[in-house]
Amino acid sequence: MSRYMINTWEPETPSFWQQTGKATAGRNLWISIPALLLAFAVWMVWSVVVVNLPNIGFTYSNNQLFWLTALPGLSGATLRIFYSFMVPIFGGRRWTAISTGSLLIPAIGIGFAVQDVNTGYPTMLVLALLCGFGGGNFASSMANISFFYPKASKGFALGMNAGLGNLGVSVVQFVVPLVITMAVFGAWGGESLTWTKAGATKAMWLQNAGFIWVPFIALSTLLAWFGMNDLASAKASFSEQAVIFKRKHNWLMCWLYTGTFGSFIGYSAAFPLLIKIQFPDVNPLDFAFLGPLVGALARVAGGVISDKLGGARVTLWSFFLMIAAVLGVLYFMPHAGVGGSFSGFFWMFMLLFAGTGVGNASTFRMIPVIFLTEHQRAAAGKPKAVQEQAIVDANKEGAAVLGFTSAVAAYGAFFIPKSYGTSIALTGSPDAALWAFIGFYVSCIAITWCCYARKNAPMPC
Repeated sequence: MSRYMINTWEPETPSFWQQTGKATAGRNLWISIPALLLAFAVWMVWSVVVVNLPNIGFTYSNNQLFWLTALPGLSGATLRIFYSFMVPIFGGRRWTAISTGSLLIPAIGIGFAVQDVNTGYPTMLVLALLCGFGGGNFASSMANISFFYPKASKGFALGMNAGLGNLGVSVVQFVVPLVITMAVFGAWGGESLTWTKAGATKAMWLQNAGFIWVPFIALSTLLAWFGMNDLASAKASFSEQAVIFKRKHNWLMCWLYTGTFGSFIGYSAAFPLLIKIQFPDVNPLDFAFLGPLVGALARVAGGVISDKLGGARVTLWSFFLMIAAVLGVLYFMPHAGVGGSFSGFFWMFMLLFAGTGVGNASTFRMIPVIFLTEHQRAAAGKPKAVQEQAIVDANKEGAAVLGFTSAVAAYGAFFIPKSYGTSIALTGSPDAALWAFIGFYVSCIAITWCCYARKNAPMPC
């Protein structure tokens, strides 16, 4: 038996949790967070790269650029479906190390590809798809951390892991614009490229957008391999986990989490390009990183708030906030190329990102509570051994649902950028896409209220 395997894990037992559980769970959490941050950075790196490609000689249309922005979302969401079930099969330590190490492939690939303007568009599409490795990691990371914490602390733990992990989106949009202006790796990093706009030129090392993450990915992979643990109680085959597809609440929470996380990651991916198109006189990279930053920090706060007030109530009000923010965005955008206020547009988007962040945490707090409640109801009045097994089964199902809902929601990283692109191509503006998003949020409010938040709801959480 590996020295990294823990055979007895009882986080719901107070004495066990205080004596050994809390410290072990904390160590695994704090190694998981930077690994997840790097995963998000690699997943969203194209949101920054595409803004610079035309200026260094790549002749791509706006629609082609939106495709490069959207494809990591498509592949990342699809990979999450499979990653959702990997931790109980392979173990959290092993799978975290393997999935983190896989990020080296797209990071190195982008670094070489952008140095040659003759690199074919199909190659760029493949690299965009490979960045989906970073998106896939979220499902397994959240499932893994959920096993380590008791019900009372799941909101905090999942909020910290996801919220600080989500900071990778903001980090990539802040760090890349800095590192591409200097020869960070000297001769090892390749020659500079010539960036040109409106007759002005400057040296640029766009390859650093990929290369800058390589040493950190390697270090994080080693930390995961030597510092994390596998839990014997988390072991489960795919067939054992597949029971979630028969659970009504799995599908309802997929819908709600698409409204929160799908919005967060989709808006994050498309925000720089949307600014560039709607406000061409504004440098999008001066502001774009702030949206994901607000959303990520709001997720941390949302986890704590949801532990105190209940996930369903917080989720409900998050959707109301998001609707108000999208209406504000519509009001402040230019129409037919006339008017518009970037200041108003920017602050409405900050409000929107905050709403998605809080909603991300509250929906993820709802999931383990729903499945634990459901299993405990079924085991009520039965022998102690049955009740203890109910908690184990609930944790396994809850973890699988966390991963699977995150997979479905991650398609927002594809659909939101593509919705903007399609709306602009058909109508000349992104307005139609934004109105569609509002309609979706209304449906989320209805589901949350009817099933989880109202008085005498069938599954209060």
